Amino acid sequence: MSEASAQPRSPSMLQALTPLLFLIAALATSVYLYADDSSYGANQIALLLAGGIAALVGLYNGLRWDDVQQAIVRGISIATPALLILLAVGALIGTWILSGTVPTLIVYGLELLHPSFFYPAACLICALVAVAIGSSWTVAGTLGVALMGVASGLDMSPAITAGAIISGAYFGDKMSPLSDTTNLAPAAAGGELFAHVRHMAWTTVPAFVIALVAFTAVGLTASPSAAGADFGDLGAIMGAHFNLGLHLLIPMVVVFGMAIRRVPAYPTILIGALLGALFAVLFQADRVVELAANDALSRPMALLSGAWKALFDGYSAETGNAAVDSLISRGGMSSMLNTVWLILCAMAFGAVMETAGLLERLIRGVLTLARSTGSLIASTIATAFGCNLVAADQYMAIVLTGRLFKPEYEKRGLAPENLSRALEDGGTLTSPLVPWNTCGAYMAATLGVATLEYLPYVFFNLVSPVLAGVLAYAGYKILRTRAAA
Repeated sequence: MSEASAQPRSPSMLQALTPLLFLIAALATSVYLYADDSSYGANQIALLLAGGIAALVGLYNGLRWDDVQQAIVRGISIATPALLILLAVGALIGTWILSGTVPTLIVYGLELLHPSFFYPAACLICALVAVAIGSSWTVAGTLGVALMGVASGLDMSPAITAGAIISGAYFGDKMSPLSDTTNLAPAAAGGELFAHVRHMAWTTVPAFVIALVAFTAVGLTASPSAAGADFGDLGAIMGAHFNLGLHLLIPMVVVFGMAIRRVPAYPTILIGALLGALFAVLFQADRVVELAANDALSRPMALLSGAWKALFDGYSAETGNAAVDSLISRGGMSSMLNTVWLILCAMAFGAVMETAGLLERLIRGVLTLARSTGSLIASTIATAFGCNLVAADQYMAIVLTGRLFKPEYEKRGLAPENLSRALEDGGTLTSPLVPWNTCGAYMAATLGVATLEYLPYVFFNLVSPVLAGVLAYAGYKILRTRAAA
C-alpha cells in the first residue's frame, strides 16, 4: 500500500454532522426520559454512543483503531488537571464546612447582605476576587459555596444566585492578566496579552454593567423563594453547631494568597482542603469526632478519622433542622465522581470528533459562510461555542478555533486582538453554559445547581457574546493591522 493511500480520506459534511445530530437527539431523549437525573448516567451513555459513531465514520474513512484509541487517551489527558481540581474542590468543600469556615462566611453574609441587593453584591464580590486571583473555578469553589449558603438563609433563588456567582467569576477571570484563558486566547491568535485585555473591555465592561443592572432589577422585584422557609434562624443554628470566628477565614485567605502568587490551582485548592481539615481538628473537635462515628477509636484517632472522612466523603450534619442539614451536608471527593464520569465521556467524544477530522470539517463549513468582517467575527464566536458543545473543553475551543480562523483574520488585515476577543466571548464565556463541558459540569457540581437551571440567569455570559456580535456587524472597535490600514 502506498503512503498516499494510507492517509485517511477527508470526511464529508454529512459524515461530520451525523455524530453531532445523533448526540443532540440522544441528549434530548435523555432529558425527556430522566429530566434532572439525565446527567447521572444517561447523558454519559449518549456521549459515548455518539463517540462510537464518530469512530465508525473515522474507520470508514481509513482511520486506524489505534489512532482512535490514542486520541481518546490524549483527550482525557487534557482534562486530567480539571479532574484533579474538581476532586480537590470536593475535598475543600467538605473540610471547610467541618472546620466552620463556610458556616462563618454564611453567618457574616447573612448579617451584611440584604435580600434587595444580594444578587448584584454577590456578582460584584465574585468579580473583584476573580480579577485579583484570575480563577473563576477557585472563586466558585470558595466564595461561591458560601454565597449559596447565604442565599438559602435569605430565602433567595439558588438558580439566580448561581447565575450571579458565575457571571461575576467569569468577568473577573476574563479581565485578569493572571487567568489562563486570558493568556491562552492572545497566544492562539498571535496577539499580546495587555492589548487583548484592553480590547476585550469594549464588550466585557458594558456586558457586565448590563448584568449588574439585571441582577439589581431581579433583586428588587422578585419575591423571596419559598425554598428557605424551613431554615428558621440559620445564623443561630450555625452558631450553636459550630465555633465561629474570623480566624476560621484563614484557610480562604491562604488560598486566595496562593492564587494571587500564581501557584497552580490544584496544589492551591488541595492545600486549602488540608488546611481546612487541620482547622476542623483544632476548632471543631467535637464535630470531627461526631463525623467519625466510631466509639471504638481513641480521641486522637477519631479526630484523624473524621478529618479524613470529610476529605473523601464530605460533611454530614445533624443539627436537628432538616433544611439546614441538607444545606451543609455536602462535599468530599466522592461527591464529584459523577461529574468526573461526565467529563471523561465528553472528552472522549470530542477527541474522536477531532481526530476523525469531523470537527475541522464542521468549522471549515462555517468559515465559508463568513464573507464580511462582521460575519467572520460572529462565526468565530459561534464556532468557539460549538467547540464547547462538541469538544467539551474551553481550552480546546479556544485553541482549535484560533488555529483555524487565524489565517483568515491575517488574510483580511484584521488585528489579532479581534480574534482573541472573539475566542474569549465565544469560548471562555459559553463554557459554563454547556452541561457536559468541563466548566458547566464543574459549576453545577460545585454550586449544587443544574446547568440548565442557572443558565437563564448567567446574564453576563449570555449578554457578552451577543454584544460582541452586534459590535462586529456595526464595525465598531474593529482593529486593523498596520499593513491593512
